[in-house]
Amino acid sequence: MDSRTTPFNGRVAASALRGQVEAEIFCDGTQANVIAALTDIRRAPDGPRLRQLLLGDAVTVYDTDQGYSYVQSTKDGYCGYVSSAALGPPTEPTHWVHARATHVYTDANIKSADTMLLSLGVRVTAKDEKNGFLEIGTGYVPKQHLTPVGQMAQNPLDVARQFLGAPYLWGGNSSTGLDCSALVQAAYLNCGLPCPGDSDLQCAELGTPVDIGSPFQSGDLLFWTGHVALALSPDTMIHATAHPMAVVTENIQAALDRINAQGDGPLIAHKRPE
Repeated sequence: MDSRTTPFNGRVAASALRGQVEAEIFCDGTQANVIAALTDIRRAPDGPRLRQLLLGDAVTVYDTDQGYSYVQSTKDGYCGYVSSAALGPPTEPTHWVHARATHVYTDANIKSADTMLLSLGVRVTAKDEKNGFLEIGTGYVPKQHLTPVGQMAQNPLDVARQFLGAPYLWGGNSSTGLDCSALVQAAYLNCGLPCPGDSDLQCAELGTPVDIGSPFQSGDLLFWTGHVALALSPDTMIHATAHPMAVVTENIQAALDRINAQGDGPLIAHKRPE
């Protein structure tokens, strides 16, 4: 079992795992939503960041102790610990942020104080409209940055392009910092397409294999050990990379040569979206 996607922390396990693991407690968990703009999900309460969750993300909470909750993310099944203070009661989002980033303001006025930065992909529950803003409970968001839930983006590559220039951050999942797998996941999820959180899981679950050495097509997924990119064209790709510490476009052959030369190996998989 993969600990990243198996809701079991050694003490508490999901009821569905009864008979498969030994745990002190089996439970169905309780539903919650992330109420912070961004929060880390960790392997242990004091462990390193594995991924991040965004405002509005739904989770199942299986265990809470000393300020941390062990959860499973609904959007991709990822498991880990988050700050309990970052969680609130379940809500039903009405809109999602389609802009690369937006601000929450104290009033429906661009000159009012900004209190929170929201990333592309954040889900919010909008209430009233006022002066071109939607009120979301904690403040006001420009209406032009929000799209109703259910009206998703149409092309993952268009979503990925919105992150061009965003800083690279290992384990990051937002416009303020993201890594290679987060870029692919954001591109897919915001088009309503399922996508795991890490590149090896994406390699296993996404697309149809194409023979390595075959010509690339727009939308193809390119996998190395520990890395993934999206082909924009037969000779250009987009990826979040530690090489320039940013989301960039790069000539595919140049990237293949560079990545191999720096010791990270050749392409291990070429997948085509189904």
